[in-house]
Amino acid sequence: KRTTSRKKFRAKLKYFAEWLYQNMHTEIGDLIKQINAKLAGHYRYYGVTDNSNGIHAFGYRIRRKILEVLNRRSQKNSLTWEGFAKLEERFPLVNARIYVNIYG
Repeated sequence: KRTTSRKKFRAKLKYFAEWLYQNMHTEIGDLIKQINAKLAGHYRYYGVTDNSNGIHAFGYRIRRKILEVLNRRSQKNSLTWEGFAKLEERFPLVNARIYVNIYG
């Protein structure tokens, strides 16, 4: 089976988190547009057969990090998971999917 290496997975999450903290005060619409470009690139690179767990886990961890960063924009916890779901309805994030089937 082909899966994302743990070392690369952690390194990519760390890089993404640093990037999010550097761009935390960008307008939400522009921020989500940039995040979608980064997520789509990740999903296209790692979206091969048998790696669906890896790319779904990456997407979930990024969503958690986005919520954490958006909560740091103010001096109070202003965003809950319900509020984040409403935000995602307005600015949807790219869904993880398999792009390459290596067996067919």
